[in-house]
Amino acid sequence: MRDRLPLALRVYRLACLAAAPLVPRLLAWRLERGKESPSRLAERSGEASRPRPAGPLIWVHGASVGEMLAVVPLIERIRAQNFAVLVTSGTVTSATLADQRLPAGALHQFVPLDAPRFVDRFLDHWRPGLALFVESDLWPNLVLASARRDIPMILVNGRLSERSFRRWRLFAGAIAALLARFDLCLTQSGADAARYAELGAPRVSSVGNLKLDVPAPPVDGPIFDELKSLIAARVVIAAASTHAGEETAVIAAHQRLRTEYPSLLTLIAPRHPERGPAIAALAKVAGLAVALRSRGEPPTPGIDVYVVDTLGELGLVYRLAPVVFMGGSLASHGGQNPVEAVKSGAAVLHGPHVWNFAEIYAALDSMRGAKLVADEEALAARLLAWLANPAGRRAVADAATATVEKLGGALERTLAALDPYLMQLRLEQQTSSN
Repeated sequence: MRDRLPLALRVYRLACLAAAPLVPRLLAWRLERGKESPSRLAERSGEASRPRPAGPLIWVHGASVGEMLAVVPLIERIRAQNFAVLVTSGTVTSATLADQRLPAGALHQFVPLDAPRFVDRFLDHWRPGLALFVESDLWPNLVLASARRDIPMILVNGRLSERSFRRWRLFAGAIAALLARFDLCLTQSGADAARYAELGAPRVSSVGNLKLDVPAPPVDGPIFDELKSLIAARVVIAAASTHAGEETAVIAAHQRLRTEYPSLLTLIAPRHPERGPAIAALAKVAGLAVALRSRGEPPTPGIDVYVVDTLGELGLVYRLAPVVFMGGSLASHGGQNPVEAVKSGAAVLHGPHVWNFAEIYAALDSMRGAKLVADEEALAARLLAWLANPAGRRAVADAATATVEKLGGALERTLAALDPYLMQLRLEQQTSSN
């Protein structure tokens, strides 16, 4: 029976109920570490900070920045059909990004902690007519409570790495019970579809990766012009979405390259902007002059390393530097999405650890639209080769653009799969208004 939960889920629910009194202490701990927004803390207990819009509401949930960026074009298309949209996520950085990138009329709230009381409070207020869960962020109480209210749930841009698949199989019964409550699972690839089907998802379809359909990131024109004039004729390279350890390799590459290119400027945009001062300290230890964008410091001619430790400005980085190293790939973090860099016209380098975007990088590499660098030495050598050969570098960027365009189309296929559900919401609204 659908209502008979596996033992693992029953134990989880009891544990959540028992832990509820500890939530204030947990939130205070997270608040001290900058992981919560002080003015919006009540949202984590399911208390809405915004009124619910009238009419059918579509709820979109993704864990953090990457998931949100992937579905912004989808949200824009849904809003264009005059549906109210609520977007939830769990990180402060994603909330900041929501303010910058969500279309007018789309609301953002922090997802409630996965305690039954908080989840019920959240759903009582928002009453979504359709729930879209992005990739794989499936909180059991959130899913179960939505199913009890007969809210149709669809997984969009579903992704499940081999590593996560092996971990989920340890709780096969619980995962199957959760996935069985989804009306539809739309996955990024055939391999993802096969994994979800094996775990118990009843209706699975591979429609492609929405991250291939994201546009180039926006750029503030006057700010770009100002930075471009400051940099003038300098040679520029960049490292985007870097993780701890990778900046050391980038700084070492800068030291090697500046013998050949004395005016070299290296832009470093860390995945977590709060690491900016630590990265600046690394550059200073290496004897390099450094400036932090978060402090309003400009990349003047004497600056070697410019740390772009701000949110929402990767578009500047990608357009200022003709060559971009994508982080999370020398460090073992699974890599970061290269599509925005490609669509901004940059030539892309990456390390070997790219399992989060394995299909995208494999396609780019096979079409010579990106280049794998295995270590710090290879990174410096490839940067040197591309700086010395603008035509070759441009050919790589052009090949990347063509590859991404060929692999696109997931947005239209996803919308086609959602259309019956959107039509049903329109019919229900018409019936209720008559």
